[in-house]
Amino acid sequence: MFRKRSYSLAVIGILLGSIILLMLFGSRLFTDIEEDPQVEEEKRIVVGVSQLGSESGWRTANTESVQNAFTTQNGYFLIFNNARQKQENQLKAIRSFISQRVDYIIFSPVVETGWETVLQEAKEAGIPVILMDRNVDVEDESLYVTCVGSDFTAEGEKAGHWLEQELRRRGYAGNDVNIVILMGTEGSSSQIGRTAGFASVAAEHKNWNILDQEFADFTSTRGREVMRGFLRKYPDIDVVVSQNDDMTFGAIEAIRESGRTVGVDGDIVILSFDALRSALEMVAAGDINVDIECNPNQGEYLLRVIDMLEAGGQVERRYYVEEDVFTIENVTQELLRERTY
Repeated sequence: MFRKRSYSLAVIGILLGSIILLMLFGSRLFTDIEEDPQVEEEKRIVVGVSQLGSESGWRTANTESVQNAFTTQNGYFLIFNNARQKQENQLKAIRSFISQRVDYIIFSPVVETGWETVLQEAKEAGIPVILMDRNVDVEDESLYVTCVGSDFTAEGEKAGHWLEQELRRRGYAGNDVNIVILMGTEGSSSQIGRTAGFASVAAEHKNWNILDQEFADFTSTRGREVMRGFLRKYPDIDVVVSQNDDMTFGAIEAIRESGRTVGVDGDIVILSFDALRSALEMVAAGDINVDIECNPNQGEYLLRVIDMLEAGGQVERRYYVEEDVFTIENVTQELLRERTY
């Protein structure tokens, strides 16, 4: 009798112990049946991105495009670095990516030169490098896989050809035209290409006088400073070519401070680049005559390139994003509402 009761108590004790163990560890046991999040993370493609900075609205939009493309939902793990407009910071970031053994390196170079050594290090580590937005000047082009961005020379040419047509429309085709140019960061691909492209068109017109051109670093502050200097030196400026919208904003402030007017009905014709929404609003208002688009939405292009490489496919040496030319005639309210940058 007493033995049977002891046996029953023992069974009950074992059962209670099992229940307690299940309560304590059951969730972990059942979780282990599912795929471990750590395993999922290890399957992701790791991409290291060195963005050159955050100097403009365009650059902010470009960064957002990349971050929206390389998400965990798309199977990627993104390591992002802001170089704050300094090449030495980008070199450190790229070497950090190499030491972390990322799968791909993407970077937008501050300037074109000075990359051979670090790119050779990436190549030796077996890490493909993709250029974003801007180019590099290297003897061995096998140091990078491809470049995704804009055709900056073509952008400069578009600005020149638009000015040709505008001067004809105004009846100034044979008159002397005085031009000043606000250039971007010295040695950057966009500065080099836009300058060369516009110059190639200007060279066909002996009456186009380029009075001066100066670097204004793609910022509104420097754009304002440089434009103030131009206005003091040259009282008879007809055209301002500004190589990005932020510099244009600063230049227009300086022009208005001087008592002169801008745009469609103004004294000074304004040519700008980038086509940010805030600038397109000024185009629609007639304050900026033309804005040559530089499309920052490059993340989806980069994503496609890496998907092709992952599938073992061949990629082209360059991919140019789609871009347009905007004037008061084609900047609609619908366009402004849909503009994401």
